[in-house]
Amino acid sequence: MVSYYNRKAAVAYANKWWDSFNPEFPRFQDDCTNFISQCLYAGGAPMRGAPNRGEGWWMIGLNERWSYSWSVAHSLRWYLETSKQGLRATRVNSVDQLQLGDVIFYDFQGDGRIDHSTIVTRIEQGIPYVNAHTSNSTDREYSYEDSTAYTPQMRYYFFHIADEFTD
Repeated sequence: MVSYYNRKAAVAYANKWWDSFNPEFPRFQDDCTNFISQCLYAGGAPMRGAPNRGEGWWMIGLNERWSYSWSVAHSLRWYLETSKQGLRATRVNSVDQLQLGDVIFYDFQGDGRIDHSTIVTRIEQGIPYVNAHTSNSTDREYSYEDSTAYTPQMRYYFFHIADEFTD
């Protein structure tokens, strides 16, 4: 079966819920990746891998169970980089390869461990702007240089979400 990523729907979801929580999904203290997963799902990304928390990308029922990749930034990054079916993405080298609905991950310390995730909701003059949860934000320049988490060692991981998904 083939399904398609609806970038506009993912962005619309991100714009609707950036400063609140959809009651149909679990809520986490560190909610950034849960929010990004909801945006991807709203865009039509198919879940797969349940019930093994270490496999696939999925969530079952409100506050029931979910994969690590649904809720942990580091895990979602590795899932996107290695998935060959269902939700897939390609890691790209620069922001000019990103489109609306793509995902940016942040390694604040530059130690190889992903700390945060955002979704691209606007691109203006080649600069992506993002929405995020945890420290809820909308229409924020992707560089995060205005963040208290910013460090000169920060590294960015840019992911272009596939336009088409196959099971």
